[in-house]
Amino acid sequence: MLAITRGTVLTPTQTLENGVLLIDAGKIVDVGIGLGVPSDAEVIDAAGKVVFPGLIDAHCHAGLFPDGVGARDSDGNEMTDPITPHLRAIDAIHPADQAFEDLRAAGVTTINTGPGSANLVGGQTAVIKTVGRTVDEMLLLAPAGMKMALGENPKRIYGENKKTPSTRMGNAGLLREWLFKTRNYLASRAEYERKLAEAEAGVDGAKAPEPFAIDLRLEELSRVLTRELPVHLHAHRADDILTAIRIAEEFDLDLVLIHATEGHKIADILADRQIPCIVGPILFSRMKLELRDMTPRNPAILAAAGATVAIQTDGMSSVRYLAIDAALAVQQGLDESEALRAVTLTPAELLHIDHRVGSLEPGKDADLVIASGHPFDIAHSRVDRVLIDGRTVFDAEQP
Repeated sequence: MLAITRGTVLTPTQTLENGVLLIDAGKIVDVGIGLGVPSDAEVIDAAGKVVFPGLIDAHCHAGLFPDGVGARDSDGNEMTDPITPHLRAIDAIHPADQAFEDLRAAGVTTINTGPGSANLVGGQTAVIKTVGRTVDEMLLLAPAGMKMALGENPKRIYGENKKTPSTRMGNAGLLREWLFKTRNYLASRAEYERKLAEAEAGVDGAKAPEPFAIDLRLEELSRVLTRELPVHLHAHRADDILTAIRIAEEFDLDLVLIHATEGHKIADILADRQIPCIVGPILFSRMKLELRDMTPRNPAILAAAGATVAIQTDGMSSVRYLAIDAALAVQQGLDESEALRAVTLTPAELLHIDHRVGSLEPGKDADLVIASGHPFDIAHSRVDRVLIDGRTVFDAEQP
């Protein structure tokens, strides 16, 4: 057993001064104040330090756009077709990407990584931990979401090649077309299954139907119509966000907004529709027209309106700046406790992995950070030690 004692523990739903964490077999056994420590336990003295859950980036591209190798060796965008729902992040994640070492050192223990935003439908994301020799060792959940995108990226990529989509109308029209195709596909499959069941049951006059032709794209896209998979939809401008909501309501999609850069303009609508927003990056520049009205106040404005907010970096190795993004959000008005939730428990909930990670509770994975101070005290606090599944994966004292 491992015991972490005498630290300030941010669970993050409560703060425990002089707290104790008991860990065994990679899981948190107990957390509290005044807990008895078994005599044979290995003890980590966290006196004067802060202990908090491993940080979670709910949207990034680490492992698919490997750090320091350039565009030629990146695998994040299949820019040959705007509709690619059958592509899977787990087939492209590179576990030896140097970014993962940076992430561990920054206290980021879990990420949702996946395709970029070149395509209207980019493919399936995966939730992984930031340590492991193989993708299978790292994997928490796959698929975790279906990546889609509206706005400038798909219309620019395909418009430059004289293909659809080349306008925002084209984006919405082509996406609707494929969702209708998927709806028809599901109806055809249901009819096939009905006829097959009748034939197998010996219903009078029933004949075995012709074999049903599987279409891999429609098969995977059907997961969003059955709400098996949430749609993680990249949208910056308010009008693109509203188009996303319009399509989601039309097809009853489980919509999660990625970026929501102009969400502050329609925060009341997002809160009223209960559309969660994975906001960011905050530490970023206005590198294109869609980002003209970006503001670090966005998370605070959305949260004040009542919207669910997680903070993301959209990065590769820059995921290591997740705590800085959250600290900037606090500086600009987001409640500190809400900001901590925005990079721990809230993303875990949105990714449906909160039974495993996101908070320091009995039964959950022992993924945690021991730092010299509060995670948002960027000028003075540093990560001293990081554990994933109860095992030290970073130690600032080790070379």
